[in-house]
Amino acid sequence: MDRTDKTITGIKLQELVKEVDVLNPVKMPSTMITGLTADSRRAADGTLFVAIAGQTVDGHDYVREAVRRGCTAVLVNKGFCRRLKLDQQVACLETASTQEALGKVAAAFCRHPAAEMVMIGITGTNGKTTTTYLLESIIRGNGGNPGVIGTVNYRYNHKELQAPFTTPDAISLQQLLREMADGGVSHVIMEVSSHSIEQQRIGGMRFDVALFTNLTRDHLDFHGDMENYFVTKKKLFVDYLKPDGKAVVVVDGKEQEPWGPRLLRELAKKDSGGGRLISCGKTGSNVVVHPIDESIAGTVAEFDAPQGKILVKSRMVGEFNLKNMLGAVGVAAALGISREKVAEGLAVAQDAPGRLQKVGSVAGINVFVDYAHTPDALANVLATLRKLTRKRLIVIFGCGGDRDRGKRAIMGKIAGQLADVVVLTSDNPRSESAEAILAEIESGIQAHALPRMRVETLLGAGFQGYDVVVDRREAIRTTIRHAGVGDVVAICGKGHETYQIDRQGKRFFDDRLEAARLAAEQSW
Repeated sequence: MDRTDKTITGIKLQELVKEVDVLNPVKMPSTMITGLTADSRRAADGTLFVAIAGQTVDGHDYVREAVRRGCTAVLVNKGFCRRLKLDQQVACLETASTQEALGKVAAAFCRHPAAEMVMIGITGTNGKTTTTYLLESIIRGNGGNPGVIGTVNYRYNHKELQAPFTTPDAISLQQLLREMADGGVSHVIMEVSSHSIEQQRIGGMRFDVALFTNLTRDHLDFHGDMENYFVTKKKLFVDYLKPDGKAVVVVDGKEQEPWGPRLLRELAKKDSGGGRLISCGKTGSNVVVHPIDESIAGTVAEFDAPQGKILVKSRMVGEFNLKNMLGAVGVAAALGISREKVAEGLAVAQDAPGRLQKVGSVAGINVFVDYAHTPDALANVLATLRKLTRKRLIVIFGCGGDRDRGKRAIMGKIAGQLADVVVLTSDNPRSESAEAILAEIESGIQAHALPRMRVETLLGAGFQGYDVVVDRREAIRTTIRHAGVGDVVAICGKGHETYQIDRQGKRFFDDRLEAARLAAEQSW
């Protein structure tokens, strides 16, 4: 999206960098900047090239290439203008951090679209995607025209765009927001990943409401430890919330997971009684849920909220989906949406693709697909389905390669504890060996002394245990074909994804489609 279109006619360089701390006082040409990019291959006449020092590639190494392609100006980190010795016809501007500046420049180039809409940011390890669907339904039912930026897709005005990242890069994000604003979108519901916060992709914008869903182990290959992970998430509420914006925090009361309560305490110190905080969860919170009925068909619950008591009947199942609803009710309260509209919106909310999605029910066997790829998410899914399972709970899952290895054995231990039969299979091994990844998961299962034997034998004889079937298609088909009446099969880890990535590259694969094909065959 590094381009100019009919909505952007250009902006003077002086105006474009007005919010950026330019360190070298140079005379800037009055020419219009008609394009913005951080990719030297897309530089052209009228373009401002911003050199970003990334994890693997440093944009400063490509400044000369951008100039060769005709860019009008470059923005670099301190000290690089003198080092590069560019042609005087090219304006070379320096700042302390081009990564920080890019978001501000992108927002200015797109005429600050976020300021024209109500911005809702959702951060947390689990639950973000489902919560976007809940809020989308509530806001639309209340007369709004919501747009969503998230893991599954980017959608607005009946359009659905592919989502290569949960949160787009700064330039693509601001361009998308401009298209939404010009299209009449009233509210933007946005999943804000920890990577995007750390990489400052959301620079140049502020949120009206920010929601914290939870914080459990994930992305430690990027953040290092849970403390750094938490500090990054907290920035959404400290650095990117409007002065009068509201923070909604879900607290689950688990002593071993104190991140929600901690965030609430730390934000309360800054709130000074301003009423900007809405807590959701435990007794005494602003929003509290009281479950009434849970079944394989859905959930009935009552919420105590600032708007009053809200009776909700939802097709979604599970305690963790009640937590997602908690957050959605809290955001609705922050937006001033009535309890009637909240109840209506939650009742008709669409299931999020690949989030405890029921994809087959033939011969008395229920098959669910879920994105659970973290220890907490897997535990939540299995604990939920355990309550609703008449016979055996069977789980099929693996772990992605080139990601946090420490969670693999943990997830194996959780599966061995909560499921009757565990089938380990390939996820997205990427550059790693699928067999090596599965061996690490298997070490966690072995903590329960479960026997390993062929899945056909386990299911046919009614034994508890586990098997390793590297080929994911074979694992799904074999497991479902040998499951029995009343069994529940959970296929976890990939959810909405329609691909697998290994050393040979990326190829099409969809858990939901594999299960649906078996349902159509009716040959279980």
